[in-house]
Amino acid sequence: MSLLEIGILLAGLLFLLLALGVYIGLALILVGLAGLALFTTAPPGPNVATALWISTSGWSLAALPLFVWMGEVLYRSRLAQSLFQGLAPLLARLPGGLLHVNVVASALFAAVIGSSAATTATVGRFTLPELLRRGYPKPLALGSLAGAGTLGFLIPPSVIMIVYGVMAEVSVARLFMAGVVPGVLLALLLMLTVALLAFFQRHRLPQEPPPPFGEVLRGSLAVLPVFFLILLVLGSIYLGVATPTEAAAIGVAGAFGLTALRGELSLALFRESLLGAVRTTSMIGLILAGAGVLTLAMGFTGIPRALAAWAAEAGITPLLFVFLLSLVYVVLGWFLDGISIVVLTISVILPVVKAIGLDPLWFGVYLVIMVELAQITPPVGFNLFVIQSLTGEDLFRIARYSLPFMGVLLLMVVLLVAFPGLATWLPRTMTGG
Repeated sequence: MSLLEIGILLAGLLFLLLALGVYIGLALILVGLAGLALFTTAPPGPNVATALWISTSGWSLAALPLFVWMGEVLYRSRLAQSLFQGLAPLLARLPGGLLHVNVVASALFAAVIGSSAATTATVGRFTLPELLRRGYPKPLALGSLAGAGTLGFLIPPSVIMIVYGVMAEVSVARLFMAGVVPGVLLALLLMLTVALLAFFQRHRLPQEPPPPFGEVLRGSLAVLPVFFLILLVLGSIYLGVATPTEAAAIGVAGAFGLTALRGELSLALFRESLLGAVRTTSMIGLILAGAGVLTLAMGFTGIPRALAAWAAEAGITPLLFVFLLSLVYVVLGWFLDGISIVVLTISVILPVVKAIGLDPLWFGVYLVIMVELAQITPPVGFNLFVIQSLTGEDLFRIARYSLPFMGVLLLMVVLLVAFPGLATWLPRTMTGG
């Protein structure tokens, strides 16, 4: 069989297993085993054992459960409620009023949680009931939350960036630096979109009274704990004081310290947050293990090398490659979650990325934005599921409300392609090259 036929056969087997409801990690392992056994002379047993160990034992992965645990602690605290009460008087006078709380609160929580779905759930638990109670249009309230929740993957620390960094052998610290400027820019674009949508529907928005100075001052003080935690985690990485793993440990300690100071720390919160972190990390670990086996199988079959050689010989430009790949990622987003998209494609795509001269650091930021788009793409958009669980609203109606914010993410991809320095300037400046 030709390499093309082998690739199509293995891809078909993978999607068949996924359609049958097999866990994606197990499906990846089974497809990898089939590829090794049927199309290579490599012994599956020892090679699979080695791949399973290597893919789950990297030191960079130690940051993953710690960042997840920090997010679980904050998710179970009442910090989001305090943040809403603090941001409301600060943002009430902007065009769109308190709808901006969805964006700013999501950006702040993204900088301490690292997960898009967790950011959406944490912020939405408190903002959606309050926004709807005050009379804000449901399409704007739900759509802005769905779009802003995607910031959880782009603004560091990011679970997706850790997964990509480990698989692509790119520095996680540099990836975190690369996500800062695009993350801030995306948040500003989302706020601009909210303001424009609010302007065209201004007759439907409630009029927020000017907040007194004392309330604005109290609001500023309420936001300080989150800024402190962000400074503690990201500042220690950017200043070179701590590695991402050490910063994650500092973040967990800071999250527990913050909940203790607020009088919310309890044995139940500790137990529930720890079990939640174990469940999430185990799920990601199984997917990474499966990705390791599939990557090994792909390497032995020679498909990635052949694809990279073909792309180089065919003269495919980076711009054309990114355009075609974006279409593929949009389609994959209809069926798969973000982490699954990364682990499924990176072993095949990365050799092509290097062959045509794209910077793997830049590509990591681009990939995260495409994964963010998948978070609000039906029928398998995790942010859509989270908002549906919070409101009971129809999934496809929420997706329709999110359409303007999908456009913002696509615009962000265009800006990133047009101005690669958005992703590469900060890590190049801070690391001296």
